[in-house]
Amino acid sequence: MPSAEHEVPLDLFRNQPALAPELLQAASGIKPPEYDRISLGSETLTDCNPTEYRCDSTVLLGDPKRPDLAIVVEVQLKPDPRKHYSWPVYLATLRARRKCPVTLLVLCPDRRTSAWCREPIESGHQGWVLRPWVLNLTEVPAVTDLDKARSLPELAILSTIAHADGPDQKAILTAFAEALEVTERDRGELYHDYVRSQLSEAARHCLEEIMQAGTYEWKSDFALKHIAEGEARGEARGEARGEAKLLLTVLETRGFTIDDDLRERITTCQDHEQLHTWARRAATAESLDEVFT
Repeated sequence: MPSAEHEVPLDLFRNQPALAPELLQAASGIKPPEYDRISLGSETLTDCNPTEYRCDSTVLLGDPKRPDLAIVVEVQLKPDPRKHYSWPVYLATLRARRKCPVTLLVLCPDRRTSAWCREPIESGHQGWVLRPWVLNLTEVPAVTDLDKARSLPELAILSTIAHADGPDQKAILTAFAEALEVTERDRGELYHDYVRSQLSEAARHCLEEIMQAGTYEWKSDFALKHIAEGEARGEARGEARGEAKLLLTVLETRGFTIDDDLRERITTCQDHEQLHTWARRAATAESLDEVFT
């Protein structure tokens, strides 16, 4: 069964075909042909033999009946030697069907897989070599411009997954928030939940602060739900900090020595009830062991 790590990135291309030429230019350094129309093609590539080949997605630039360029889009999570045989078939079959130039764009999660995908694929015929255009997540363009995020939300989604822990964390996550503002509800909920599942704790906390800041008019139920969840977590953290401060005060007032390890244990504890229990014990205990065991 396909995983979310494979299917959600593909949904970005299916929902926003313009993502394909944008990333193709980032991978190749070559500007794709100008186009007035862009559309999805069939993912089924069948020749005269009974074998059916299915690529992940195809994007057509220009008139779908006479495209200027067809892009085969593949999401590759790990090396798979079978792709050295199927990828050339995808291109040859699509070229024959559409009667136009074709190219292959591969999106990978890491450098190891992207290095494998970049290996030239020899056909056996002199000079006939396929060199896929490949991007790993670290090579996806970082989106910090809010207008760009609104015009191409799916690129901002990939950018957030790739760069949310980088030096431009707040700008990246703010662009992600802008992208959600222009995304319809069901799709936005999918994007939001998937991105959150990929973020570090620090990035999730930063995103919650942005969402709570009141800068945006969060119109959809899912955004309001996550704002409420963030506020609840913030209140819980505030309560825990208050209990930790009270516990430290009681211990110091009663003359107990608090070393760095114990202080860290107390201040990093997020369990409100546990801190309350320790504080009650500290009021009458004769030793630290009685408090913390």
